[in-house]
Amino acid sequence: VQLQAFGGGLVQAGGSLRLSCAASGRAFSPYYMGWFRQAPGKEREFVAAISWSGGSTYYADSVKGRFTISRDNAKNTVYLQMNSLEPEDTAAYYCAAARGYLIRIPSDYQYWGQGTQVTVSS
Repeated sequence: VQLQAFGGGLVQAGGSLRLSCAASGRAFSPYYMGWFRQAPGKEREFVAAISWSGGSTYYADSVKGRFTISRDNAKNTVYLQMNSLEPEDTAAYYCAAARGYLIRIPSDYQYWGQGTQVTVSS
């Protein structure tokens, strides 16, 4: 599976962005999909994940209530809608695909896209 993330940019605090991650190659639907982020000097951290059907979603406490993950298997795309953005959300955001049901740490994922930068100004 090849993944390509896009949609990042510069936004003011309180604003919104929607990230997209397009998958190609192998069938997209059997995979759990996740979003991670990594700020300079920090470890990559879990943001959100979604089951293959879209019926189950998982969020980090820091983004719960502000971010929404969704997927469209017909379009082989997963989305991350980010609202009420804060300067602390500034990071490179990565999408990833996991064959299994474990989704909270980077090593759970087998495929990664390149990062897309999100910068939130105060």
